[in-house]
Amino acid sequence: MNLVTIFISAGTMLGLAVIFSYILGWANNAFRVEIDPRAEAAMEVLPGANCGGCSYVGCGDYAVAVAAGEAPVNLCVVGGPTCAAELAAIMGVELGETFPNYAIVHCGAHSEDRLHRSEYLGEQSCFTANLVKSIQGCVYGCLGFGDCVEACNYDAIQVIDGLATVDYEKCIGCGACAKACPRNIISINPFEKNSILVVKCANHDAGKAVKGVCKTGCIGCKACAKVSSTFTITDNLSVIDYDKYIQADTEEIDKAVKKCPVKCLGFAGKP
Repeated sequence: MNLVTIFISAGTMLGLAVIFSYILGWANNAFRVEIDPRAEAAMEVLPGANCGGCSYVGCGDYAVAVAAGEAPVNLCVVGGPTCAAELAAIMGVELGETFPNYAIVHCGAHSEDRLHRSEYLGEQSCFTANLVKSIQGCVYGCLGFGDCVEACNYDAIQVIDGLATVDYEKCIGCGACAKACPRNIISINPFEKNSILVVKCANHDAGKAVKGVCKTGCIGCKACAKVSSTFTITDNLSVIDYDKYIQADTEEIDKAVKKCPVKCLGFAGKP
């Protein structure tokens, strides 16, 4: 190889480097996606847990939605009030009163309360067991195989005597348990009080049918609704109006709870 060949090769490489550098620089400008600086700032204050508790795919999507004004600033359950306050400051909006979100299991039936149960030898998961019609009489109730337990990253839910039970000292309301439950009997609700009244049943069947499959299921008897307007019966199931509940007389609520013949009204939350 002589010097001429070396110079030609080096020149060719240098020329290609210049050409490709130009192309890359042009592409960078032509296809650059402008990012709202508020989205970048929001991303800095979000915890990066990507838990999905805000209903967005991850923290990045939520940050973009907040910056675009498409999502409120208080949806991050992991970040909590501090994170909400920082997002509000970034967006220049006033942060209203916020309440912590916690999980509620809408079933109060332990193993002995469920009727017409059959032995299940399949995969020990709620998702799989839910496909088996005859596993227990109530097709709405907790299956107790712990898919919600597996989904929770905070050790905040356990299966006790066949029933998913929330530890409210650990629950952050991320919603992972609710997403994992194939029967959709776990909801995430704001707690304006440390402990709130809940309907521990999700069965919408008529009362007679409910009594045939569960000892504690709501039979839609309207006993609670007759005592307090806080309660209504929708599709055979008691429903609590939480706007009224917060303002309701405590004695009236206690009386409604005592009137429930199957005791499917109970409190959830911190003592």
